[in-house]
Amino acid sequence: MESTGDVLSSAIVFFGLWLASKPPDNEHPYGHGRYETLAGLAVGGILLLAGASIFWHGLTSAHQYSFLPVYTLYPLLGAVVLKSAMATLKFRIGRNILSASLEADAWHDMTDLLSTCVALIAVGFTLVDPKRFGNADQIGGIVIGLIVVTLSIQVVHRTIDNLLDTMPESEKLADIRRTALRVPGTLGIEKCYARRTGLRYHVDLHLEVDPSLTVRESHEIATHVRISIKENLPWVADVLIHVEPSPLALDPALVETQRQALG
Repeated sequence: MESTGDVLSSAIVFFGLWLASKPPDNEHPYGHGRYETLAGLAVGGILLLAGASIFWHGLTSAHQYSFLPVYTLYPLLGAVVLKSAMATLKFRIGRNILSASLEADAWHDMTDLLSTCVALIAVGFTLVDPKRFGNADQIGGIVIGLIVVTLSIQVVHRTIDNLLDTMPESEKLADIRRTALRVPGTLGIEKCYARRTGLRYHVDLHLEVDPSLTVRESHEIATHVRISIKENLPWVADVLIHVEPSPLALDPALVETQRQALG
């Protein structure tokens, strides 16, 4: 059942990433990255349903006793090797490209790995002494169901955070501020917001400049800030900048203090 869910969830992630890679258009100026986030939510939902089903099946058959052949262990041992490799690869790539759905699918593989280990223990007890531990297989199913349900709730929670435009960690916001303040003419950052749209973030920035500058000069500074952030922070898709007069314009020491505070 879990392996069938793996095939379905991986297919959903594949198509989610494929749709998310489409470039922005007039109707979707922020791109199609939400498809990738929705794919992650779907994977979490599949995990939740699979876990509940496995738990219920184990619970309703807990009174039964199993007599299993030795070769029952072979596919479980093979699954441990395969799932370990798949989870490691998906976690590595998912973190590199900031893919919520790929990381969700990696967590799916981790639940499989954990549940397979539980199944190995349960089947092992059944094989050692079928009369004494004949229902260990069913108890193992109950434990596996609980594990899958618990991890699926965590996956769904993380994905919903992305859909609700939860701000990134403070270090990412500090990187944006530091990069912006390195551009000549930038006197301060009043506000800095970022929201994740699929694989990358869209940033809203309130940039403070010298109020005596012309509109053209202020616009040029904002353009340089936007280019600098996109070039130095590859996880930023685009930056929307609002230019404001800086209250620090008359005190260069305060500007330097702010720069040093951000490193």
